[in-house]
Amino acid sequence: MFRALWIIFAAVIAAVMLSSCAQGVMASGVPAGGQGEDVTRIIDEYRLGVADKVRVNVFGEAALTGEFLVGGNGKVSLPLIGETQASGLTISEFQNEVAEALRDGFITEPRVSAEVLNYRPFYILGEVTTPGEYPYTNSLTVLNAVATAGGFTYRADNRRVFIKRADADSEEEFQLTTSTRVAPGDTIRIRERLF
Repeated sequence: MFRALWIIFAAVIAAVMLSSCAQGVMASGVPAGGQGEDVTRIIDEYRLGVADKVRVNVFGEAALTGEFLVGGNGKVSLPLIGETQASGLTISEFQNEVAEALRDGFITEPRVSAEVLNYRPFYILGEVTTPGEYPYTNSLTVLNAVATAGGFTYRADNRRVFIKRADADSEEEFQLTTSTRVAPGDTIRIRERLF
């Protein structure tokens, strides 16, 4: 009887400890060990970039509504107002830019909405079966990206990943988990394992 109670007590303590460890990772982004070296990747609000395709709706103005590509200069060429800055803006900032340009002498109170139709691609290289450029999809993780590229090679280090953001000068190292996120334009590098 005493032994059975001791086993139940130990199981409850272990469950509480595991729960607090999991909460430590989720709340701070750093493993509960506190080492600080395995920071979870945080994806900021999406910012438009070259090669993104957007749909702009101007309510009540069918001639101004359509699908547009962000050009190499970071701008979108829209009817009536011409080129409008898009690269580096969030979708809501872009909507405001378009509305402001239309308000400036064209439409008194424009109602504009915009959405991203096609995101710029991501790139994956290193120890995957088919390295290359692939289309981005919402909520993409590194493991999804690896699967898209045909999976890991037998030499791949499937514990760590290196990711270079489109607007960054260097890559960062992350622990490869099922929730490690990818952003449009990222370059993912899967290195060879050391042993």
